[in-house]
Amino acid sequence: MAKALFTKGDRVFVKPVGVWSTVERIMPQWVKGVEEPLKVFYDVGLGRDFLANELGAEQRDDRDASMDHTLSEHWRIARMNNRWLPEAEALRGRHPFPGSYPVVITDEQDWGGWRVPAAEYDRNPKRIEFQSRVLVNALKMLRLTRDLAQFGSEFDAAMPDQLKDLLAVADEVLADVYQAEPTGPGALALAD
Repeated sequence: MAKALFTKGDRVFVKPVGVWSTVERIMPQWVKGVEEPLKVFYDVGLGRDFLANELGAEQRDDRDASMDHTLSEHWRIARMNNRWLPEAEALRGRHPFPGSYPVVITDEQDWGGWRVPAAEYDRNPKRIEFQSRVLVNALKMLRLTRDLAQFGSEFDAAMPDQLKDLLAVADEVLADVYQAEPTGPGALALAD
C-alpha cells in the first residue's frame, strides 16, 4: 500500500528530468476492495505523472525533513560479471560468488551507487561482500537509529543507564550523518 509523501504545492526535485517543480495534483491509484491506494502518482506539470521515488523533497532546516529519504529510497545489491578474473581463478574458493562482484544500486535508473575496483575485490572478497550488505541496509539502520533517538528523548528519565549510553551513541551517529562538514578521524583535511 502507498501513502502520499508530498502534498499539493510542495516544491520537489524531479530526478529523471533534473529540474525543480511544484506538485500540482496528487493522484492515488485505487483498487476495488482495498482501503488504501496501491500507488500514488504526482502531477508536477511536466507532461507525465511521477512516483514518489522519482521526486526529491526540498531540503528543510529541521532534522525530520532531511530523513524523509529513508522511506522513499530502495537500495539493492546487483551482481556484475568479473571480466578481469579468469573463471578458474574465481572457483578456487576465495570468492563467495565466483565470477561476479557486488554493486550497490542507489538510483532508480540502475546506474548510480557504490562500486569497487576489481583488484580491490580480488584482494579481500568476503570484506567487500560484507560492505555491500552494510551499504544496502544503511537507510534501514539510519531509520532505526533515528527512532531509537526519538524514543530516548520521550522517555529519558525512566531508562536504564545502559540504554542511555546507546542513545548517546545514536545521537552521535545522527549528528555525524546530517552535519554539513565532515569531522573526526576519517574526515578529509581541506587545504587553505
